[in-house]
Amino acid sequence: MSPLLLTFLLLNLGLGTTITFASSHWLLAWMGLEINTLAILPLMTRHNHPRAVEATIKYFLIQIAAAAMILFAGMTNASLTGQWDILQLTHPLSALMMTLALVMKIGLAPMHMWFPEVLQGVDLTTGLILSTWQKLAPFILLIQIKPDNTTLLVTVALMSIAVGGWAGLNQTQLRKILAYSSIAHIGWIVLATHFSLTITLLALSLYLLISTSIFLLFKLNKATNINTLAISWTKAPLLTTLAPLILLSLGGLPPLTGFMPKWLIIQELTKQGLAPAATLAALTALLSLYFYLRLSYAMTLTTSPNNTNGLTPWRRPSNQHTLPLAITTTTAILLLPLTPTMITLFS
Repeated sequence: MSPLLLTFLLLNLGLGTTITFASSHWLLAWMGLEINTLAILPLMTRHNHPRAVEATIKYFLIQIAAAAMILFAGMTNASLTGQWDILQLTHPLSALMMTLALVMKIGLAPMHMWFPEVLQGVDLTTGLILSTWQKLAPFILLIQIKPDNTTLLVTVALMSIAVGGWAGLNQTQLRKILAYSSIAHIGWIVLATHFSLTITLLALSLYLLISTSIFLLFKLNKATNINTLAISWTKAPLLTTLAPLILLSLGGLPPLTGFMPKWLIIQELTKQGLAPAATLAALTALLSLYFYLRLSYAMTLTTSPNNTNGLTPWRRPSNQHTLPLAITTTTAILLLPLTPTMITLFS
């Protein structure tokens, strides 16, 4: 893909998300989502591989189905209440349809099955965009509508956390593991959506940072499955030492950064009288922690002279930029002491 076309598509990605962020009308928000979808499709097929084409078709069909539901819900609300404003989605039927459509767009349970298959078919760079940037626009809409039925969002969030943990246990492909990890983390963020905007935005920002770090780590190692992680020490020994800290931060263990959003979300749920939901979320998070520990074991405890399942690669110098990885790795590990400052910043 030519640099000019790549720049044009990336600018359109930013434009679509910005239009959705800035719009107060459902039609403009829908247009921003469509620009976003159309811009990502050529990026998904830039390697011209059959699996990439298959993943692109799946993604396109799911996104247009969700976009049709969003447009239909907006039109239904306009016909019943006379309001096209995003904050005036007051009719229960329209709010229910809109919530389900946005849940489908983000890839939350029970409408999550498309996301691991799509992520498995694309490269890690495009997978990073799908797991982070593409979720921003529909998530901002989900925050704004605030449906009266809190039970629906809490149920969807708990299902996502449980599904993200259970389904990731038996995976060997790293992109599928990252997909189920994304489902579980977005479930945690949705838990706080109805109760605290500050905690929601803080958890979303930290999820973006830590996910970016782990995607860039696997991209630098050119790792696609667990077996290739066992020989990552030959490519980047120092980074292999730091990798377990990034993975455990993604799992939410103290004293790492990933503990901060889960701690604050559990605290907020307890304040709202939802202690059973907080307990269930904390217990199901242990499932995700298992496969993060599994990846850490594969990277650090299967090094030479143990037998490995893959061939040792040539130790060629990498030509990839490591500054973004260094910045995101630092933030993924060391931000927990700055929790009060970050809460003040986001509030």
